[in-house]
Amino acid sequence: MKGISRRSWIKKAGFSTGLALVGTHLSNSLTAEEIKKFNPRPLVGPVRLGSNENPFGPSEKMREAMAAHFDLGCRYPWGYNADLAKMLSEKEGVPEDHIVLVAGSTEGLKVAGLTFGQGGEIISCAPTFLSLMDYAELWGTEINWVPLNKDLDFDLEEIEKRVSNDTGLVFLCNPNNPTGKLLPAQKVMDFCESVSKKTVVFSDEAYYDYITEPNYPSMVELVKKGMDVIVSRTFSKAYGLAGIRLGYLIAKPELAKKLRERVVANTNIMAIEAGKAALKDKEFYDFSLQKTVEARNSITQTLDELKLPYLDSHANFVFFQSGRDISELERTFADKGIIIGRPFPPLTDWCRISTGTPEEVAMFNTTLKEVLG
Repeated sequence: MKGISRRSWIKKAGFSTGLALVGTHLSNSLTAEEIKKFNPRPLVGPVRLGSNENPFGPSEKMREAMAAHFDLGCRYPWGYNADLAKMLSEKEGVPEDHIVLVAGSTEGLKVAGLTFGQGGEIISCAPTFLSLMDYAELWGTEINWVPLNKDLDFDLEEIEKRVSNDTGLVFLCNPNNPTGKLLPAQKVMDFCESVSKKTVVFSDEAYYDYITEPNYPSMVELVKKGMDVIVSRTFSKAYGLAGIRLGYLIAKPELAKKLRERVVANTNIMAIEAGKAALKDKEFYDFSLQKTVEARNSITQTLDELKLPYLDSHANFVFFQSGRDISELERTFADKGIIIGRPFPPLTDWCRISTGTPEEVAMFNTTLKEVLG
């Protein structure tokens, strides 16, 4: 908050001196070297825990890579994409013609919705991440919404029943946003294999890096078999590059070509160099995942103390049942200097809270106890 000191903001937001000291102690639990390498965001108001951003990054190595290539800022990026595409193809185990670079995975989702949904319908469950469906709907696509099942999972059986000749694409988000839930590995693999014989299946795997289940498969395995499956990945989450805008799609060449032809927001030089550095920076990647687990555990410990139900998360957020209308709860937390997730109908008393720095999580936990304790 410009013009307001950190301590003044904490007082203005209604946090006690004791909490400020706790936050300071937690922040200082990072060494000076870790702060330099991993770039935790500073404690400034309001605390934003509503957008599933990584509170760390870009890492030192990513920042150095971007700075070293400022002189290429006068160049168009397509002459510099090849190295990153090659690195991604090696990472995913597919040829380079399977990789479609986009300015953030949201661009890839919109392109896919437009390419395969126009003139027909898209089937998905609600609530989920809406960008693909919202954009396709602007171009006349019908959205065939299926409610999540009683366990708040994608209802794969019902989706498959609804697939028809009008279905241009089926959208899955796995792990799902906002629930953080993960579909059973064999079940989702069988579903995608079966449905992709009838229409295109899009698997949004933005949170794949956070999955804790051992050997959980990506639907890239079906792309390798030549099936009509598209997988999206992002550098926004585990790599801490949400503001740089870099993502990619993985699809067989015939589908990749159609997608590539419709890409509007190309990558840029800084994003390309940041992405290349990110893929090499295993130290930051591991640190990022570790801190996400620590933050999630801290949040769920508080939820356990308050006896508030929550879902096991394979993402960088926690989805819990607050028992309050989220629009009302949003305002209450905003008044206390904290931004939480928006409502996700029909689960209007469930709250999505993103993981943050130790200071931010401590503030959220204390405020949650004040508001719902």
